Amino acid sequence: MTQQASGTPDYTMGFSDEFMESVRRYTAEASAGYLLPHLRPGMRVLDFGCGPGTISVGLAKAIEPGELHGVDMEESQIELARRVAETSGNHNAFFHVGDVTALDFEDNCFDLAHCHNVLLYVPDTRAVLQEAKRVLKPGGIIACREMIVGSCFTHPDYGVIRKSWDMFEDLLAADDAHPQMGKDMKGHIIEAGFTNLRMTASFDIYSTQKDVDFIHALAIQWFLSPEIVEAAIKYGASSQELCDEIRIAYDRWRQDPGASVGVAFGEAVASKPYG
Repeated sequence: MTQQASGTPDYTMGFSDEFMESVRRYTAEASAGYLLPHLRPGMRVLDFGCGPGTISVGLAKAIEPGELHGVDMEESQIELARRVAETSGNHNAFFHVGDVTALDFEDNCFDLAHCHNVLLYVPDTRAVLQEAKRVLKPGGIIACREMIVGSCFTHPDYGVIRKSWDMFEDLLAADDAHPQMGKDMKGHIIEAGFTNLRMTASFDIYSTQKDVDFIHALAIQWFLSPEIVEAAIKYGASSQELCDEIRIAYDRWRQDPGASVGVAFGEAVASKPYG
């Protein structure tokens, strides 16, 4: 792959161990269920913004003996993806460092292009979708699952924890990201010239004690880490006092028998027109 100047922003949220564990929880079955009925053996699939490849390997399995090509701008993520594929025995999954706004693939060479929480982060939505459209064959499918941060919830809230979601929104916006992309993407996909669009939505629910402990660790050790708190204060997204209140609320939440979290996603499947 030819490395080009990236069209993506500096990522304020970082790649801590806790954050990466949250990403590794994504699998094809859990995070691309809306897409799986469209996969066929022998397809050539692009997973753009593939991260550590935990979704990619499930997609690759579904299209054997076809090929899956994963692309991510972070070399560390591509190294992880290659290890995940090797461990999973996916010999038809190939991973490349590259920019999703300037893909190093020929026109009309993929049957399907997939992304998960990519349009959310990349400032230039149009550039990403046009690149996906360029590399898709006529009649090829684009499939996107993106967060709707405004519809996510932590329960119970104690009148405080919702503000952590607001803080997350503001930090994303400070990075020129799109916190509500899961519900905004319909217009973007149609504007990019795709047709036959079908929209669905789903929640990832965290409610077992293991889930609750995981979310608590994610909130305390990643989201309320000194680096992210400093960035939130810098961008006017929060204050030290509010972050201290949120930390206390999450400690209380962890002990609540009704504790749960719902992460909201919009899902879109559309086609590149013929001709």
